[in-house]
Amino acid sequence: MPAQRYRRALEYQYRRFNRRRFVHPDPLEFVYAYDDPADRQIVGLIAATLAYGRVAQILRSVRRALERMGAAPARFLSDTVPSRIERIFADFKHRFTTGEQLAAMLLGARRAAKRHGSLEACFAAGLGRGDETIEPALEAFAGELARPGGYSSLISDPRRGSACKRLHLYLRWMVRRDAVDPGPWRSVPPRLLIVPLDTHMHKIARALGLTGRRGADARTARQITDAFRAVRGDDPVRYDFCLTRLGIHPDARPCEFLARM
Repeated sequence: MPAQRYRRALEYQYRRFNRRRFVHPDPLEFVYAYDDPADRQIVGLIAATLAYGRVAQILRSVRRALERMGAAPARFLSDTVPSRIERIFADFKHRFTTGEQLAAMLLGARRAAKRHGSLEACFAAGLGRGDETIEPALEAFAGELARPGGYSSLISDPRRGSACKRLHLYLRWMVRRDAVDPGPWRSVPPRLLIVPLDTHMHKIARALGLTGRRGADARTARQITDAFRAVRGDDPVRYDFCLTRLGIHPDARPCEFLARM
């Protein structure tokens, strides 16, 4: 795999930039504000699924959504009747996402948590012993969140070949545990994760020769993940955050990364 040639550079990039101080501005910051794992699951779901568009707009929208839920989002969701949740978010808007769609996703999360005990347990219920990635479990999980309102701008249907970048981003936050990813989940192995593929990571991966595919779809995400798995089979998404600092953070100079190859 081409990524093996870049092991030294990848590890340098991880040690240098996989730090909390490089997170801002990022919706992941909202997850840090909560200590309760139950709250972190709900806050992370909102922050990740709204993570499209300009970052300033994303941060405003996530903040507006969370303000309506009070200090304990998980308790708000479990204790508030569905009709009231729908009213509270009726006038919410984030780009293509309506308040109706956000309320539908939250009600899906509410049903899933009540049925399984938590969103983590809901996701883990979809894992099979022989699964090589989290994709089968993600299909089941997305289906739980989408019913009965169907898929929307917040929840993509994994069965249609979408890279499902925002859902994979959510899983990275929930499953991995290091200086950046808080990882409140314990029952999902990091080795099963898929890279959250956006246009920025796609461009980097193509430049490194990790994929030759032009479309940023599920097949491309798997191919890039397989390349990283050749370097870290136990943690193939290890380099997602630090690589996406290239071209985003002023201290992350691509020439320094390239010099390490």
